[in-house]
Amino acid sequence: MKKLIVIILILLIIFIGMYAYRENKINTNRNSEITIDEINKIETYLQKIYMWREITGEALPTFDNINDAPDVWTWEVVKKNLEEYELSYEQIQEKAKELFGEDFKKEFPKEGYAYMEYNEQTGKYYAVGSGLDNQEDVFLLDKIEKQENGYVVQIVEYLENYSEGYETTNSDYTIPIENLKDEIIGEVKSTDDETVIQQLVKDNIDKFTKKEVSLKTDADGNIYVTSVKNM
Repeated sequence: MKKLIVIILILLIIFIGMYAYRENKINTNRNSEITIDEINKIETYLQKIYMWREITGEALPTFDNINDAPDVWTWEVVKKNLEEYELSYEQIQEKAKELFGEDFKKEFPKEGYAYMEYNEQTGKYYAVGSGLDNQEDVFLLDKIEKQENGYVVQIVEYLENYSEGYETTNSDYTIPIENLKDEIIGEVKSTDDETVIQQLVKDNIDKFTKKEVSLKTDADGNIYVTSVKNM
């Protein structure tokens, strides 16, 4: 009888082990649907279009279609990614297509705007510096869902407030981590790396703003934003 019980227990352990392996295999396969290269590519693109709320109102505004995105944000994204600061109208439009894809139909204002001024004598547009505060607008990738022609990405938005460090020569100071309501959610040391900040955000994720970003891919693998909505 004891031998029978031992055999049953052994078989049960083997069965549990096989089940656990199967579940782990399924989870691994699900996670491997999106590669590290894809994640890096998505993050790199989002960094290109993620702005400064003191200039554009929101670091990443909401819109149902890229052509409905706020003008200031749209052209500030273009300006942020320019390698030159003296450009023709055609160069600006070309950069906009590069960032937003062929579906982007907005026309850059011929008269320029506050941060990209037109000079009638040279016929060129000149990028004008913008006044930034000491709060760094940052996002954290939370979830990525792969679709047939792109991705749906959930991000968490937060602020790293460097005001105290800006006013001191001491390299060891405290950095408040805030949500978009300027509420301090936690603090880290200036000597901490970014993973410490990200963990703080993850541990308090319900206190931060979350957005869903829809991205489209073309035949060459380029990524373009199509819409952004609050969650």
